[in-house]
Amino acid sequence: MDDPLMLARVQFALTAGSHFLFVALTLGLATLVALTQTRATLSRSAVHARMTRFWGQLYVINYAVGIVTGLVMEFQLGMNWSGMSEMTGGVFGAPLAMETVAAFFVESTFLGLWIFGWDRLNRWLHLALIWVVAFTAYLSAYFILVANGWMQRPVGYEMRGGTAHLTDLGALLTNPAAVLAFFHVLFGGLLTAGLFMAAVSAYHLLRRTAEVEFFRRSIRTGLVALVVSVFPVVVFGGMQFAYLQPTKHPASDEGKAAVAEFTARFGPGDYTPPGLASAGEAVMTAAWALMFLLAAFALVKLPFGRWLARGRIFHVVLIVALPLPYVAMLSGWIFREIGRQPWVVYGVLKTEDAVSDVAPGLMTASFAAFTVLFAVLIAVNAWLLARFARRGPDAAALGAPPAERDAAAPAPVPTY
Repeated sequence: MDDPLMLARVQFALTAGSHFLFVALTLGLATLVALTQTRATLSRSAVHARMTRFWGQLYVINYAVGIVTGLVMEFQLGMNWSGMSEMTGGVFGAPLAMETVAAFFVESTFLGLWIFGWDRLNRWLHLALIWVVAFTAYLSAYFILVANGWMQRPVGYEMRGGTAHLTDLGALLTNPAAVLAFFHVLFGGLLTAGLFMAAVSAYHLLRRTAEVEFFRRSIRTGLVALVVSVFPVVVFGGMQFAYLQPTKHPASDEGKAAVAEFTARFGPGDYTPPGLASAGEAVMTAAWALMFLLAAFALVKLPFGRWLARGRIFHVVLIVALPLPYVAMLSGWIFREIGRQPWVVYGVLKTEDAVSDVAPGLMTASFAAFTVLFAVLIAVNAWLLARFARRGPDAAALGAPPAERDAAAPAPVPTY
C-alpha cells in the first residue's frame, strides 16, 4: 500500500479504535469501584472492601495500559494530520488542551494518591479520591467528545484567512453532537464494565469457587449496571440521529440535497460515505439487541440471589457475551467516523486536504510500527486482566497490608 492518505486513515482508525476499547472499560469500572468503595466506607462491610481492592486492581491495570494508547493517538494528530492542525487547530485544539490540563493531569494525580493512600489516609478522604478520579474521567471523555463533536457538526467558529477561529465557546461546549455522544459513551462504559464484572464473576462461580458470597455480590452489581445502562445507551444514541449528517443516508431527500450543495460549493466529487458505515450501524444495533435481551433476562432473575450463584448455563452465557459491548462500540464508532467521510471536519475540510505531506515509505513504516505496538498493548492488557481476574480476590495486592502482599506474591525462584 503506497497511498499516504489511506495509510494515515487506517492508522488513525487502528489507534483510535483500540484506545476506545480501554476508555469504555475504564469509565465504567471507575464508577463501579467508586460505588463499591462508598458501600464499604458507609457500612464497614468487609466483603465490599475486598471487592473494591479486587475490581480496583483490574481498573488500574486497564487504565495504565490505556494511557499509552491515548498518548500515541495524540501524537498522530501532529504527525499525520498537519493540514487539519493548520486550518482548524484554533478550534479543535481548545477542548484537547482542556482535556489534558483540566482533566487528565488531575485524574492521574488523584489516582496515584488513591493507589498509594490505602491505610495512610482517612477513609473518607480516600473515598473522595476515587470519586474525583471518576469525575475527571468523565470530564476527560467530555472534552474529547467536544473535539470530535465539532468535527461532526462544526459550530461556534468563523473562517478568517483560510483558518477556523473560535467565536462562541458556549456553542462549542454545548454542541448536541458532543453532549449526546458523551452520555451515550458514559452509559456505554457502564454497560461494558457491568458485563465485564458479571462475566468475570460468572467464570469463578462456574468453577465452584469458595468465594461464593464475594462473586455473588459482584455478579449482582455487574448485572444491575447492565440493566440500568442498556436502555439509556440506545436512548442517547437514538437522539443523535436528529443531528445526523444527511450524507450518511444519501438516498434520502436530505442526503441528495446535501450532495448537491457540496457539489456546488466544492465542485464534483464523491460526497457519500463508504458502505462500511451502514454495516457498522447494523452490527451496532444487533449487538445492542442481544445485550438488551440479556439485561431483560437478568432483570427477571436478579431477585433470586441463590440462582445467580448456581445458574451454570447463565454463567456460560455471560462469559460468551463479554465481547458484545466491544463489538457494539467499534461498529458504532465506524458508523460515526466513516459515515462522516470524505470530510475530516464535516462540510469544512476534506480528509484528503488534512493529511500531512509525508513520503509513502515513512507512512508505511509508521503504520507498521503502530500496528505492532497496539497489537502488543492489547495482548498485554488482555493477558494481565485475565491473569489477575482468574487469581481471584485473595491475590489482589492493591490496598493490601504488607503481610498480605507478601503472601500473595509468587515464591522466589531459588538460585544455586
